[in-house]
Amino acid sequence: MTGVNDSPPDTSGRADDEPRYTNRLIHETSPYLLQHAHNPVNWYPWGEEALSAARERDVPIFLSIGYAACHWCHVMERESFEDEHTAAELNSSFVPVKVDREERPDLDSLYMDALQALTGQGGWPMSMFLTPAGLPFYGGTYFPDQPRHGMPAFRDLLGRLAQVWSERRETVESTAAALAERVRDEQDAPARLLQALSGSPEVDPADRLDDATRALIEEFDPTNGGWGRAPKFPQAMAIELLLREHLRTGAKEPRLVAARSLEAMAAGGIYDHLGGGFARYSTDARWLVPHFEKMLYDNAQLARVYAHAAQLTDDPALAYVARETLDFVAHELRNPPGGAFAASLDADTDGVEGATYTWEAAGVREVLGEAASLFEQAYGVTKAGNWEGRNILNRVVSDTQLAVEHERPREEIAEALAQARTDLLRVRDQRPQPARDDKVLAAWNGLTIAAFAEVGRTLSESAFVRIATEAAEFVLAKMATAEAAEGDAELPRLRVCRSWKDGRTRHAGTLEDHAHLAEGLLTLYETTFEERFFVAARGLAESMLAHFEAPEGGFFDTADDAESLIARPRNLQDNAVPAGGSMATLVLLRLAALTGDARYRDAAERALTPIVAIAAQHPLGFANWLTAYQLASGPIDELAIVGDPEADETRALLAVARVAYRPNLVVAVGTEAAGSAVPLLHHREMLDGVATAYLCRGFACRQPTTDPAELARQLEAVRTS
Repeated sequence: MTGVNDSPPDTSGRADDEPRYTNRLIHETSPYLLQHAHNPVNWYPWGEEALSAARERDVPIFLSIGYAACHWCHVMERESFEDEHTAAELNSSFVPVKVDREERPDLDSLYMDALQALTGQGGWPMSMFLTPAGLPFYGGTYFPDQPRHGMPAFRDLLGRLAQVWSERRETVESTAAALAERVRDEQDAPARLLQALSGSPEVDPADRLDDATRALIEEFDPTNGGWGRAPKFPQAMAIELLLREHLRTGAKEPRLVAARSLEAMAAGGIYDHLGGGFARYSTDARWLVPHFEKMLYDNAQLARVYAHAAQLTDDPALAYVARETLDFVAHELRNPPGGAFAASLDADTDGVEGATYTWEAAGVREVLGEAASLFEQAYGVTKAGNWEGRNILNRVVSDTQLAVEHERPREEIAEALAQARTDLLRVRDQRPQPARDDKVLAAWNGLTIAAFAEVGRTLSESAFVRIATEAAEFVLAKMATAEAAEGDAELPRLRVCRSWKDGRTRHAGTLEDHAHLAEGLLTLYETTFEERFFVAARGLAESMLAHFEAPEGGFFDTADDAESLIARPRNLQDNAVPAGGSMATLVLLRLAALTGDARYRDAAERALTPIVAIAAQHPLGFANWLTAYQLASGPIDELAIVGDPEADETRALLAVARVAYRPNLVVAVGTEAAGSAVPLLHHREMLDGVATAYLCRGFACRQPTTDPAELARQLEAVRTS
């Protein structure tokens, strides 16, 4: 190390552009950790070296958890972690540890529980103070460099906590022990809930789903779309649930609420009207001012739900957003070579939030000339601006309204605006761009593989399917390892790591890595019918059952052979991404339908039992669980088509199944039915040498048919039964 701890750096012989400091983070792969590798703070990555140093020096650990696209993480770095005096205080009185929350969601979950227990709120950067044993005793989020807004200056806080540690050690350790016990108690909640519910009377699933739908409609913001006040987050899982509830019940209101939310987000500033893709959230209630970071997981989930809504409504505008969102992901977040996806784009450009994306009216006119007036009217561009003197583009006047006002054909208006967007994007691309966190996370790539595969088949975009295939091949080749079967296990298991960057894998895969990747591979199988993806998805599911399932049912977030922490994390709630447990449940239900293996169905039902009562009362926090519950409680239809996937007669049968959105249908296609890896195809034969469809429920099938029209009648019959 150079220039760390208390000593001033030796600058003799140092080139002007050579960093004055280098700490242990220089050996990491996470872009977030590498951003801090030249701080004067003597950062450690999380691990035994840091814990041993704290024990040997008998000082507390300062644990800072954040992520590369986090705006306030950058602010705290500039104000405190780059300041030599603050760094000296940190280095002398603490062991500073920096964690990328995206690489270590297990650590993030546990210490976030502790922070919320301490303060009633949480966020990033997360700033936690731990005993040398890793037990939390004090924490917060962002601390400023000077006292303001009721917050202490970070350096003053360091001095006070160092003094408390020195003079009131027993009190600190007692507080830490009690807080750690509260965290453990939180992780044990599912087991206690399951025990409390044993013997409870059965509740009709339809009643619970009706209650959840009613709650979502009551909490809906009819003026602006979506849910809640500022800050306002896209709720892709809640919208997905409403679309499925519309299909289940036939009620129009769930579909209208979902469509209104999707339309409002696509019109707002949270959507990038030039380059496509969604920002993380809106800082206001009407979707105008985004927090400009763009996350892979948001765009994957939103693209998929926009495509589903387009299928249900036949609205080409929704299909356009789905397509353009994935175009953005392919262009900005795809990692060549190999085709897996990067994690995020930063909110800041050269330290200024949103600098890449906002416009002055004069700049728009300079690019567009005479076409500027129409564009300004359509996208709310004014000389005064709508945010800090600049303009965030948002759609305020529709093509139809403009066509009427300007007495021009609507198609002509649309073409003129499309050309204007292209011209502005070309200029914007020449500006400095936000930093990209290019690590590959298995879980987020699983969500994105599913999105590219399903949107590709839904919108007939073969390039999207190819992108999904290449990403899946990359993750399976670089991040997954076959595990030898043990004991009486008959099926192979597949383990996946959490992160990959620059040829190095990092950290054990969590439940969400296995579950989200399995979902992506199953969706890709049902798009391409390449059985290698089905086999891999099933191998991941076998690992989930072997290493993550809890004895009483449900799943832990970390495997039984993962690092031992202050508690074994078990996060039930669906947050920005589906909970590992809710996605595992969905995957197992789909696999049960494709295989007939009762183990999968049983494990899914055990996971659902302790969740559904609270999920129905709080649907925004458990929307993916409720989607799994809906799938478990309703009939799952199974379609086996025996035939060459590339043959015209097979494609004709598949087209019938795919013309509508059918989330409760699983599909398998293959020519070698007897030797297929997919049990749903077993014991099926082509009739008269022609591709043949078998529509089943619970492996009990209707009359096989080679006629697409007859298959359409059968599908309509099971939909309404």
